[in-house]
Amino acid sequence: MEKPPLKLVKNGSERSEGSSGSGGEDKGRFEYFGWVYHLGVNSIGHEYCHLRFLFIRGKYVEMYKRDPHQNPGIKPIRRGVVGPTLMVEELGRQKVNQGDFYVIRFCNRLDEMKKGEIACRSAGEARKWMEAFDHAKQQAEYEISRGGSTRNKLNMETEINLEGHRPRMRRYAHGLKELIRIGQGPETLLRQSSTLGAGRPDGYIEGDTGDAIEANEWKCVRTISGVRIFEDVSDSQSGKGVLVKSVGVVDATADTVFEAILNIERHQRYEWDMLTGDLELIDSIDGHYDVVYGIYDPKFLTRWHSKRDFVFSRQWFRGQDGTYTILQRPAVHKKKPPRSGYRRTKINPSTWEIRSLNTPIASNAPRCLVTQMFEIDSSGWCRWTKSHCSKFEKSIPYALLCQVAGLREYIGANPALSLESATTVVHSKISDVSVPIGEYEDGEVQDEFYDAIAADSSSSSEDEESDSDEHDNKGSKVKLKNVSWAIAGLALKRTSAPEANKELDPTVTPISIDPTQCHGSLHKAKDGTDTNCWASPSGTGFMIRGKTYLKDNSKVMGGDPLLKLIAVDWFKVDKSIDRIALHPRSLVQSGVGKKLPFILVINLQVPAKPNYSLVLYYAADRPLNKSSLLAKFVDGSDMFRDARFKLIPSIVEGYWMVKRAVGTKACLLGKAVTCKYFRQDNFLEIDVDIGSSSVARSVIGLVLGYVTSIVVDLAILIEAKEEAELPEYILGTVRLNRLRPDSAVNLEVA
Repeated sequence: MEKPPLKLVKNGSERSEGSSGSGGEDKGRFEYFGWVYHLGVNSIGHEYCHLRFLFIRGKYVEMYKRDPHQNPGIKPIRRGVVGPTLMVEELGRQKVNQGDFYVIRFCNRLDEMKKGEIACRSAGEARKWMEAFDHAKQQAEYEISRGGSTRNKLNMETEINLEGHRPRMRRYAHGLKELIRIGQGPETLLRQSSTLGAGRPDGYIEGDTGDAIEANEWKCVRTISGVRIFEDVSDSQSGKGVLVKSVGVVDATADTVFEAILNIERHQRYEWDMLTGDLELIDSIDGHYDVVYGIYDPKFLTRWHSKRDFVFSRQWFRGQDGTYTILQRPAVHKKKPPRSGYRRTKINPSTWEIRSLNTPIASNAPRCLVTQMFEIDSSGWCRWTKSHCSKFEKSIPYALLCQVAGLREYIGANPALSLESATTVVHSKISDVSVPIGEYEDGEVQDEFYDAIAADSSSSSEDEESDSDEHDNKGSKVKLKNVSWAIAGLALKRTSAPEANKELDPTVTPISIDPTQCHGSLHKAKDGTDTNCWASPSGTGFMIRGKTYLKDNSKVMGGDPLLKLIAVDWFKVDKSIDRIALHPRSLVQSGVGKKLPFILVINLQVPAKPNYSLVLYYAADRPLNKSSLLAKFVDGSDMFRDARFKLIPSIVEGYWMVKRAVGTKACLLGKAVTCKYFRQDNFLEIDVDIGSSSVARSVIGLVLGYVTSIVVDLAILIEAKEEAELPEYILGTVRLNRLRPDSAVNLEVA
């Protein structure tokens, strides 16, 4: 029996460009709904996978067995509240009902036992649902910020036992103003994915470049079928070969291209991939990592006729800006030892990057930039670039260079893939499932969101009976188009010191901080050749939001950090430790630390065997200005901190694939991993649990494999979202130079 496809709909009132959706009184209440698979374990221990219609109304979540728009008066089988402690994580691709789906896990960061999962048809749909829940959190945060009776209502909406029976629901949410339907309906869930808009609902665009300045210098050396071929001609690249990449624009969404690259179905790959067309999945490590086996006939490339095979791993993740990265590396697997009659070949390590492009306002056609990068031997490459050597065109690297061109032509020849409409007209009957907002908010809503997703999903015939309440039937026709923003040029200007210094109290005389009196377990670099050490670079290597960012998306070169990095600890621990600033060995507990006006402690908890903690101590020479953004962050709520705490990474020196995996885009850590905040006395500690995200664990695992040979720069800052908060400033920086895991100091906890 054919299952329905996921259909996701976003609703919300009109907003101006750049609005965040959680601001003033005039902000519309966003509503999302669509078909998903609800995954879990019932009361007798059996796993279930039920098709459900999920509805997000403001900060409330409802789950139905049928579409309430087509079945007026139907009651939700579950309902709950999205609270401030909600954590959303994409678990990647998994097998659900004999098909590949993208699974999203929800949990309470204060109680990991409270969790649930839903499955979506494509990576794009998973992204949209994650954005939907993020909007719900923003709505809850806004209502809490209003205080008064609303705050009391939210505090009364406590959690219930997740293993309990489904609550009986009697009320529904209010109506909406605008509606976008994304998807083709519930009858083709396993057959095709739904159409997904390329733009983010809150209009947030980080720009098309990274947030750290890279050392690569790319030169176009060839054009193959409209795809540009680049060579890195910089002197700073590491490795013995030549780093090359092919770059092409594909008329499709980034989600569509990502799905096409990961798809190993033979007939599809035969249409664009001359090298890795015959693939077989041999192991799935997790939702973001698998191992595949492939064979190919080399007669298309060389005069030799012996067949060849290969094994390589694929690791993928999606950045917060929607960019997909796929890492492909040669691998060895016990399930596929060398076969008789085949010559085992090593495929060049390579990366794919798929990034959505802004399109003109008058155009609804999605586009994305696809980049494939890998390292090859310099001898054959140089001969080809200089004399167009035909031997190189019969090699594996050349076949890899042609994959972008093949992919572009394949998608262009299949309108079903490329012509994804971003505008849909729907006839809404929202009043069939809505009541006035006042009645809705005063209703009996005392369940946390987890009950709506994670609890037992046993069936009951009474759940399917329609509600006897009468509803007004009103139809409305709504048409809404995606909005695109122009890309602004980068103004390479440094943030002035006065802009950043306003964060500290100007009425207090700065104290003198003597770095020689501040000691950590990791020593400070003596010079540029020192290793296993730290340094504090300037912020000029990072791009941050400028004064006019909200108008033209322009970014400027960062200035000197506001806070001074005074010490770094490199600890080895049995398990992750929170509130490390209270440990007797912490700098905060020393005589010097207690005299400082303010210390920001960043505890990066690194999952490994054993676990590590990299602790950074940043000091201010004056107390905080109580009206500053920094003070609001330090003394604010965890929700505010999660939405503002930003980190920009940059691999200055190291293996090129690690550079691509880490990237240079800013990351809101509170939305990527679990962050815990501890405010006491003269310090704020932020415990960053890198292991709380499967993607972060995977990336940090790759980094640890090369940590002794890489130089990493990190910048931390508070994201500016209002005009009064611009321009941004660098809060602190650190450079970690070729750390040795064996040098970490054991930290014992009583």
